[in-house]
Amino acid sequence: MPVDSFAPMLAVSGELPVGPAWAYEYKWDGIRAVGRSASGRWRLASRTGREITTAFPELDGLAREVPDAVLDGELISLDDAGRVSFGRIIERMHTGDPAQVARLVTAVPATYIVFDLLWLDGNDLRGLPYTARRELLEDLELSGPAWQTPGYLTDGPTALDAAMDNALEGVVAKRRDSPYRPGVRSRDWIKVKPVKTVDLVVGGWRRRKRELGALLVGEQRADGRLRFRGRVGGGIGVADETRLLAALRPLVADDPPFATGLSSEDRRGATWVRPDVVVELDYGTVTDDGRLRFPRFRRMRPDKTPEQTRNAFTA
Repeated sequence: MPVDSFAPMLAVSGELPVGPAWAYEYKWDGIRAVGRSASGRWRLASRTGREITTAFPELDGLAREVPDAVLDGELISLDDAGRVSFGRIIERMHTGDPAQVARLVTAVPATYIVFDLLWLDGNDLRGLPYTARRELLEDLELSGPAWQTPGYLTDGPTALDAAMDNALEGVVAKRRDSPYRPGVRSRDWIKVKPVKTVDLVVGGWRRRKRELGALLVGEQRADGRLRFRGRVGGGIGVADETRLLAALRPLVADDPPFATGLSSEDRRGATWVRPDVVVELDYGTVTDDGRLRFPRFRRMRPDKTPEQTRNAFTA
């Protein structure tokens, strides 16, 4: 059976459910991947079904570990501080040149975190309850140089606290009796990601379908210029757009106030402003190059000065 016939089951976002009906896994900030081992060959596909086998040759040994199986999991890589880094694993995914792949296997090692078993020895397991699939998976004892099978947890609040202590994205709560529903985003799986907030300075905006499609935001440096922290389009309602434009239009400037981090894509179609308006944002994590992941506009902060955004992050 081809690996791309096993579409991954997806989670919905929500509050942390508690009680004996639920099990909990850490949410890894990586690339979802389904692996198929058959006839001595290992194949790996991304969530969209694109084959990425050649980008991760260190996983080929799984064909010997489990000769006939389909695994579901997350590809991760660690930064120099030992934290899971989405930016580093993405660097691995988009590499096809064999010489470059060989270099990255050493420079940016990947680990496959296996958390589900969909097929084993000719048997389709997707109709079994989550806990039954996990028991069969753990019996395989998949622990190798580039793959691991962390156990699930039974205490949701403790799992979430541990995830935060270890700089992980959060947890995924899974109903213990739930079957695997390929390609379905189901409330049997709930991803819980505690939201962080930060105050940053607006340095410009970009037009999309609306006049204000995205804010360009940054953190003030000691010299008064901004370190670019990304584009923020989510969470801006009609009333928010009206208030923001009323505050920003009088500040329009010829040049960007950002000292670092702007790409040509960030600059495209931008209107620059003097860095006087502070906004509060929600976000998930910060990338290796300092940008916010999953940012959303929360509100304007007229009570804050740009100087108060200095040292907003430790990363």
